[in-house]
Amino acid sequence: MIVTVSDQDAEVEDELYEVVDITDYARRHQWWSRVFGNNSGPIAEKYSVATQIMMGGVTGWCAGYLFQRVGKIAATAVGGGFLLLQIANHSGYVQVDWKKVEKDVNKAKKHLKKRANKAAPELNSFIEESTEFVKRNIVLSSGFVGGFLLGLAS
Repeated sequence: MIVTVSDQDAEVEDELYEVVDITDYARRHQWWSRVFGNNSGPIAEKYSVATQIMMGGVTGWCAGYLFQRVGKIAATAVGGGFLLLQIANHSGYVQVDWKKVEKDVNKAKKHLKKRANKAAPELNSFIEESTEFVKRNIVLSSGFVGGFLLGLAS
């Protein structure tokens, strides 16, 4: 049996489908809306208190642990280098011109003071934004601080 589709059936079939412009859809529905939801407000509105404390504590512990490890390595490297330099100076392998060192340090301090005055507005805006974030997400922030301290201690 052969079935033929009439023109009227084809028109009815075309009316059931809507043509969607993908670029227009992508403009109206950004990826961050799908990931973070339509409300991009404080995290406190999205998760329970226990979840926020856990997330803050885990990220804080990881940051504190890494800070501890990197800090120990850096302190060992700087202290060891300084110790070797002092041994070499004491043994006579190296002669340090302390007047030149003092002059260079003073020059660097003046240069840093000039640059610090220029960076002050940017630093102040960063501090204000950070303070506002902490105020909006106080539970998450307190979990982070607690986890950071535990990470430093472990």
